[in-house]
Amino acid sequence: MKILKRILIAVLALVALILIVALFVPRDFKSEREIVINKPKQEVFDYIKSIKNQDNFGVWQLSDPDLKKTYEGTDGTVGFKYTWDSEKLGKGSQKIVNVVEGERMDTELDFGFGEPATASFTTREISPTQTRVSWGLSGRSPYPFNLMGLFFDVGDDFEKGLANLKNVLESN
Repeated sequence: MKILKRILIAVLALVALILIVALFVPRDFKSEREIVINKPKQEVFDYIKSIKNQDNFGVWQLSDPDLKKTYEGTDGTVGFKYTWDSEKLGKGSQKIVNVVEGERMDTELDFGFGEPATASFTTREISPTQTRVSWGLSGRSPYPFNLMGLFFDVGDDFEKGLANLKNVLESN
């Protein structure tokens, strides 16, 4: 019985320590990556503003062939909403909230907990045949989930997704 009591105290102390550390971890997060694609800016932007095209380059979409998807509205325009349901990835939605034609698209990502995050794609012409594409995510994690920010960064997934995007666009 004494050993069980010690184990319980140790577990409670560990949980308390984790919750205390989470108090000091920032709740706001931001991650962004970029790549140069050898295609004209408008061609690149026309492709990335269609959320359905993320099925061809997005790491998460490519990771689950059984992903169930539904769509509302006109893809590539403000108000378009993509909803997913997956045993592997969970449930969530992505809604286009801003489009600056040829320049930027912002979406609201809702993962079903906490505040929705904001994802964005931006394009910048380097030359008539080269475009710099940035893919970013920012938001706020609720306590104590903000602790995950110490261990998890979507930047690696953005890098892979951007490499996939480059491959898709430059192959055409």
